[in-house]
Amino acid sequence: MENKQIKNDSITRQEDDFAQWYTDVCKKAELMDYSSVKGFIIYRPYGYAIWEEIQNYLNKRFKETGHQNVYMPTVIPTSLLQREKDHIEGFAPECLVANIGGGQKIDDPLIITPTSETLFCEHYAKIINSYRDLPKLYNQWRSVVRWEKTTRPFLRGAEFLWQEGHTMHETEEEARTETLKMLEVYDDLGRDVLAIPFMKGRKTEKEKFAGALETYSIEALMPDGKALQSGTTHYFGQGFAKAFGIQFQGRDGKLQNPHQTSWGVSTRLLGAIIMVHGDDNGLVLPPFVAPIQVVVIPVAQQKPGVIPAARELEKLIKDEGVRVFLDESDKTAGWKFSEYEMKGVPIRVEIGPRDMEAGKVTLVKRNTGEKITVKKEEMVATIKSLLNIIHKEMYEKAYRYLLDHVTEVHNLEELNAALEKGGYAKMMWCGDEACEDKIKELTTATARCIPFNQIAFDDVCPVCGKKAKKVVLFAKAY
Repeated sequence: MENKQIKNDSITRQEDDFAQWYTDVCKKAELMDYSSVKGFIIYRPYGYAIWEEIQNYLNKRFKETGHQNVYMPTVIPTSLLQREKDHIEGFAPECLVANIGGGQKIDDPLIITPTSETLFCEHYAKIINSYRDLPKLYNQWRSVVRWEKTTRPFLRGAEFLWQEGHTMHETEEEARTETLKMLEVYDDLGRDVLAIPFMKGRKTEKEKFAGALETYSIEALMPDGKALQSGTTHYFGQGFAKAFGIQFQGRDGKLQNPHQTSWGVSTRLLGAIIMVHGDDNGLVLPPFVAPIQVVVIPVAQQKPGVIPAARELEKLIKDEGVRVFLDESDKTAGWKFSEYEMKGVPIRVEIGPRDMEAGKVTLVKRNTGEKITVKKEEMVATIKSLLNIIHKEMYEKAYRYLLDHVTEVHNLEELNAALEKGGYAKMMWCGDEACEDKIKELTTATARCIPFNQIAFDDVCPVCGKKAKKVVLFAKAY
């Protein structure tokens, strides 16, 4: 059952202006605020708490697979970043550079970290000497700076938060396994925590990471039909290791270069959550990433016994490990209903004099607006069940939308039509970058990924007429 509640007038309707709706929700739900420097946002407690839940899940998964957290410096000497040619060419236009320190000119200007491959490589060159030192499975949580011309909260910032894994391996097989294993961890995050289905696959040569041999990505689809790259994993081979002189004595006694990977997701995931699930009343948060999973609202709280009854419910819920908040403020119950709808809290619990008299409580699902009345003694079990049901409903809704917006195309006319409709145009492709460029020129769409499930459906590329080699997904993107 879809939410039929009256739209919150404090935010723009999605169908009127999706971009403005997004900005309204970011501000009104108190996820962020703007700072005095363009592209550098303030993460307010509620927004940062969502990121913390993502961190908690990923940290657990990373450590279960043997990874350790480290922290690298905030600055990189320009000379160090230039050690890998493709890497510096890819990042130079986005670098923020400091050339004065303590009032003195810095001879080797310092780049505010846009990504940390070079820092890790410099360190690995010092600590890797033997095959016994491998693998090195490191991850860090940090902010990075990329001087973007056009910025939007969470989606594209001059500064953003992320995690970046950087690993070194004895063999190519180990490194390739790591690259795909971490992609699956990100896919699990989407399915099990964010309620977001991802398209996943390999990036084209044109779209891969600067300095990588292969890049893989998870791609989410937004309600406006645009794709959002939501995470990437990279196989670097031995390129960085050779550039930085990282060598180890192999089992055969000979010096070898290790094989390297890198992988990361960022606070761009918050943007995905907002857009994929939100509605005209604000956020709709998946239960397992919501900072507040249940909010308790006392109705007619000035009446005797209502606040103590609400506090009892809060304790019962909290004792079961559910993230719960009791709002005892003197604002009206109606105001509170709107407030926590805006914040996307999955379940609202209402308790008032009539509920107390009947020995019941009212539960309201944020994703559908459905009201459920249960006996007080059944409340906790019902809430725990509903959290799973809500997650499943939200994932299935997003998955249905995704499936409805993948269109198989056989010529440029169908490609244009599919991209105008919004979503992914599934096309056979010859593999030539010139055809990618032509599609971008004609439609502004880019190749999002080459999906793993390759089932050919045409013999020729619709752009050039040459023999088709791969199925590829094109879409307009953020």
